[in-house]
Amino acid sequence: MGAGKTTVAEVLAARWGLPVRDTDADVEAAEGRSISDIFVDSGEGYFRRREAAAVAAAVAEHDGVLSLGGGAVLDPATRELLAGLPVVFLRVGLSEAVKRVGLGTSRPLLLGNVRARIKALLDERTPVYESVAAVVVDTDGRTPDEVADEVAAALERSPA
Repeated sequence: MGAGKTTVAEVLAARWGLPVRDTDADVEAAEGRSISDIFVDSGEGYFRRREAAAVAAAVAEHDGVLSLGGGAVLDPATRELLAGLPVVFLRVGLSEAVKRVGLGTSRPLLLGNVRARIKALLDERTPVYESVAAVVVDTDGRTPDEVADEVAAALERSPA
């Protein structure tokens, strides 16, 4: 959350002349409502099932740059599906994530104390992200173009 996944994916896709796809946008389009509304109306479990299906469809159908929602890799089946693919973890620190997301956010997982929720999510998810990623790139204090430069260089060197 706040790492710049969608923005960096768009930058890379434009550079490489590839299509870009965002699984959060896929879920919203299929549902005809925002992720926040899905969480409120149907619950996180429902959203996570829709998210897993969106990732599976995107991996099977999409030949380009793919941006996954921040919680997508929490699903074991999704992690298995991504094994061996050139997955990039855009790592963001707590202060930078809070700055980028903002304290007045409408993100459903950040209700209450935004800083504490982001810290808890980072603590919970970072080991999972690292276990799935072929490449890890730090984003703090960097522009999307700078991050994209490092991602592209790292993917050229990576065997995945």
